[in-house]
Amino acid sequence: MPQAEGYSAVLAGATGLVGFQLLKQLLQEDRCRSLTVLARRPLPQLPGLEMPRDKLHVITADFDRMDEALNDIQADVVFCALGTTIKKAKSQEAFRQVDLGYPVALGEWAKAHGASKMIIVSAMGANEKSAVFYNRVKGEAEAALRVIGLPELHIVRPSLLLGKREEFRLGEKIAVLLGPALSLLMQGPLRGYRPVHAEDVAAFMRNIASVPQETLAPYVRIYENDTITTSRRKTRHQSAG
Repeated sequence: MPQAEGYSAVLAGATGLVGFQLLKQLLQEDRCRSLTVLARRPLPQLPGLEMPRDKLHVITADFDRMDEALNDIQADVVFCALGTTIKKAKSQEAFRQVDLGYPVALGEWAKAHGASKMIIVSAMGANEKSAVFYNRVKGEAEAALRVIGLPELHIVRPSLLLGKREEFRLGEKIAVLLGPALSLLMQGPLRGYRPVHAEDVAAFMRNIASVPQETLAPYVRIYENDTITTSRRKTRHQSAG
């Protein structure tokens, strides 16, 4: 159980925007004693960060055979940062597999292998009844994970993500350029829609992992974008002080 003495973790999606930031942070996190990364392709280089061989275990595998790849692994905390786009996936069916099928399979593995927490990146507006395909699939994934009955399921719903991606995304490029102005304009009811940096989302997830289990019954908590950004502003303010 992830208490003060530390925890072991599994991370899926380490080559993505949030996942890569989470990988870097977990490698530097003393409370994370061991980290198993499940990836579909080799990990990118981490400039300026030495890979601790005794802490990091990378499994490059076919996600359609996830149970087989993780067969001998045990973890207290499971992080899921899997996600794609229609452009990258090429079809709605392939998109659903990455954003719905794989996270649910990971959740089922976590439940079967005694993980105490699963922490997943979803998206603002996730709703299984949404008319928007992207939001609907994210909502369906959340609903399916709830049914599994994990001891703790933490769902993080960021707004537009800021950070350097391999592929070009027009919306995110505009958000980066207009970020400071958008933050000033988005006040009151619009505050929750502010773009958020991927490293801040990763830090938020990392902090959740270290919080002692709150209940013995299945526990689900959803964190909206405003909660993420507010938390990071408080952390920066405390660090500056």
